[in-house]
Amino acid sequence: MKQELTIQLMDTHAGGDVSRIVTGGIDPLPGDSVRAQMEYLRDDADGLRKLLLEEPYGIPEMSVDLLVPPSDPRAAAGYIIMEVMGYPIYSGSNTICTATAVLEAGIVAKKEGRQSFLLESPAGLVRIEALVENGVVEAITCEGLPSYIHTHRASIEVPSLGTVTYSVAYSGGFYALVDAESLGFDLTLSEERKLAGAAHAIVEAIQAERGFSHYTLGDVGPLPFLHFMGPVHKVAEGYYRSRSATYVHPGVICRSTTGTGTSARLALMNYEGLIRPGDKLETVSLRETGFIGEFFAAEQAGDYQVVKNNITGKGYVIARSDIVVNCEDSLVDCNGLHHILSDRPHF
Repeated sequence: MKQELTIQLMDTHAGGDVSRIVTGGIDPLPGDSVRAQMEYLRDDADGLRKLLLEEPYGIPEMSVDLLVPPSDPRAAAGYIIMEVMGYPIYSGSNTICTATAVLEAGIVAKKEGRQSFLLESPAGLVRIEALVENGVVEAITCEGLPSYIHTHRASIEVPSLGTVTYSVAYSGGFYALVDAESLGFDLTLSEERKLAGAAHAIVEAIQAERGFSHYTLGDVGPLPFLHFMGPVHKVAEGYYRSRSATYVHPGVICRSTTGTGTSARLALMNYEGLIRPGDKLETVSLRETGFIGEFFAAEQAGDYQVVKNNITGKGYVIARSDIVVNCEDSLVDCNGLHHILSDRPHF
């Protein structure tokens, strides 16, 4: 008998980054929190992530967000983020997409105007504010993780690039922040492949030279991300705009500027005294999409000044589908799937 399993999906995008929201077909996961359920997938059932981000079903540039029951009764839903590099505990674009999906799927009822609800990420509760106009989700604002500058203006020798100056921020993952103009980039779409190559070389050089530790989380692995920064332009009082590009994996520049990349920028601007509470930064991608980050407070945490921030963007639903997983298909590896998949939806 053929073994076929079905997964229910809602494909979305925010700023061009596609997030596949898994709405059904997955058995309940062990773990008393969303973080624990994420760790179970990461350590014992990584097949789902690989299945949906690799051929024949997906590509590495996508992300996956699995809806799970929240452990906190105040949350409308929990979600686990899966990307090509692993399991980040938080992501702005994925949160915008997941919030859009729970509204479109009816898990949270739409209300005209502004409405607030909570989601539970592996990083904890996230407050969502949605703007609904004529039944359409026009904007999602979500909390960015508290962000701070770990290293300011260090330098490193990078093969083929020479001396590169960079700062390092934590905003849900460690980011190298690099001035694009210093490397001759204007941050246009035609530069995408060269940007990916340069970012990969810089990240590899930094990883080989040093590691980074979060002031409360400790070792969270090697630095994975790089954010190219364009010049900052003042558009209006308290409102700034900058072209940006975020590298997340060899060969992959995000379609969007990313929420965590935008939070990292806010942390750097605060560190350098360029913004005040209430100020906003709009980051603009190679594809002319954008997110708006709002810096609303800073507090001291040990040796670091931690920036509290919000990220606003719009999510779009681009597909609703059932993926049929045939374990006899030579391109499909079901070894990491059989104990987490069923043929019944749970949301």
